[in-house]
Amino acid sequence: TYLHDSQVIYQGDGLKDLLVVNLPQSEIKPAPGIILSNTCDINIHNIRNFPSQIVYAPIFNLEKYKKSILSNSKKSKEQITNHINAIKKQEITQIFYLPKLKGKLDESIVFLDRVNNIPNNLIDRENIINQRIFTLSDYGAYLFLLKLSIHFTRIQDKIERKSIVI
Repeated sequence: TYLHDSQVIYQGDGLKDLLVVNLPQSEIKPAPGIILSNTCDINIHNIRNFPSQIVYAPIFNLEKYKKSILSNSKKSKEQITNHINAIKKQEITQIFYLPKLKGKLDESIVFLDRVNNIPNNLIDRENIINQRIFTLSDYGAYLFLLKLSIHFTRIQDKIERKSIVI
C-alpha cells in the first residue's frame, strides 16, 4: 500500500476504467484491468523515439465467471469446482487469480490471452491515485511475472525451430 500514492504505473497494477474491446464484437467499454507492460517501458519520463502503448488485460469477477460456466458448461458441478480451485491455486497458466481486496476488489481473475492496449499518454498520471485499485506486493509481482513468462514464453513447446538465413 505504500506505493498507492505514487504517480508511476507499475507492471501488475490494477486500474479502473481501462477501455476494453472483445473482438469480434466492436463495443468498447471501460472495465478494470491489470497492467502487463513493463514499468520502465511505460514510464512517461522515459523518452522514446516512438510513442509507447500500455498493454493490459481486463479483470473479471470470479463469482460471475463461475456462474457463467455453471450455466453454460456441460461439465459437472464437481469438475467446475475443481477448475475454480485450480484457478485459486494459480495452476492454470493462462489465468491469474486475484484474491479479494476488502472494499476494492472481489475475488477476480485475469485471462492473460485477452490483452488490450491504449496510448501511454491517455492515462493521467496526476489522477492515477483515483484510478488505481491495487499495486501488487513483491510476492504478487513475482508470481505475476512467472505467470506472464509461462504464458507468453513456453520454452519447451516441443517444436524444432530451423534456422533460416535471410
